[in-house]
Amino acid sequence: MDKLAIQKKRVIRRRLRIKQKIKRSESLRLCLSRSNKNFYAQIIDDQKGHTLVALSTLSKDFSGLKNSGNIEAAKQLGKKVAEIAISKGIKSVVFDRNGYLYHGKVKAFADSARENGLEF
Repeated sequence: MDKLAIQKKRVIRRRLRIKQKIKRSESLRLCLSRSNKNFYAQIIDDQKGHTLVALSTLSKDFSGLKNSGNIEAAKQLGKKVAEIAISKGIKSVVFDRNGYLYHGKVKAFADSARENGLEF
């Protein structure tokens, strides 16, 4: 097995482990996705199947960023998502890091969202 296949298996295993923990909770889910250039965040109600808040670094709010895929962009996205969620009355969510390691950009996003009022 080549190195890429082994890494892909690890990500899938982590993603499944995270999803199992989230299914036990009946709270709203803060789902984070990322690419090399951008970040995407959604707050999803799995009971109804609705997305309540969706925001990415591609939106007009982040047009001033030089690089929208770095730690600074992740911090700003976390802050903005928390502000929008609190304005809609959402205070508590479950963090779905989608198989990504809790390190670097993902950690910066989560810390910023917590600092600005979201609980998870």
